[in-house]
Amino acid sequence: MDKEVSHQVYLGLGSNLGDRQVLLENAIKLIGDRVGPVARRSSFIETESWGFTSENRFLNAVIRCETDKTPREVLKATQQIERELGKDKTHATRRRRKTIYADRPIDIDILLYDDLTIDEPDLKIPHPLMQERDFVMIPLQEIKQ
Repeated sequence: MDKEVSHQVYLGLGSNLGDRQVLLENAIKLIGDRVGPVARRSSFIETESWGFTSENRFLNAVIRCETDKTPREVLKATQQIERELGKDKTHATRRRRKTIYADRPIDIDILLYDDLTIDEPDLKIPHPLMQERDFVMIPLQEIKQ
């Protein structure tokens, strides 16, 4: 009998539109249902926008899930959850190799997946900008201890 392989995936979550706390809680529940059990979750922290100017502050968190899904399956599941919770393509677009950010009801980023390194156009693990973002590193450090 094959033993189910479990992987650890760290996800960064953020919201700056709508009821931010409810959106993050809903995202965490859906991730638990579709990606795998949430083993750890950070506190929610409130931060300024990053990469663009906004009057709306973000609520951010990081969670760790146990999953049997591949990184590509995790990406597909989290993108579907984002769409269901109101994110559309206007919240971050790429123009001339530069990402242009905007306000958004929910954002879910794959930060780490085991010790894998993936560098594909639409999937980069570890997340290439996470070291520059306190709103990722502070909650990540909280749950990695």
